[in-house]
Amino acid sequence: MSWTIYHNPACGTSRNVLAKLRDAGIEPRVIEYLKTPPDRETLERLISEAGLTPREALREKGTDWQELGLGAPGVTGEQIVEAMLAEPILINRPFVTGPNGTKLCRPSETVAELISPPAG
Repeated sequence: MSWTIYHNPACGTSRNVLAKLRDAGIEPRVIEYLKTPPDRETLERLISEAGLTPREALREKGTDWQELGLGAPGVTGEQIVEAMLAEPILINRPFVTGPNGTKLCRPSETVAELISPPAG
């Protein structure tokens, strides 16, 4: 399996994760998800494989998530995914997929868990 990073070059964390992958000798496929957003199937797979709920994968900082009502009680995961598909900036970043799994690598140091997973 190859490596993929769902990347935003304007994001320091995303740039740091990409640098850590490259420092480890990994040249991932880079998908600038704001230019090429994932489709529903891909987004739901990334969230699920990372062991997250849509709410946990929602980016709040620098977005209009509050104005969209996504923080209100009763908002479903489906509604959050719909909002992410409509406004990809709402997808937290960077998601990284590789032979050892899928992870939302925030903070950037967590990418080490994919590069060198713990033994056992």
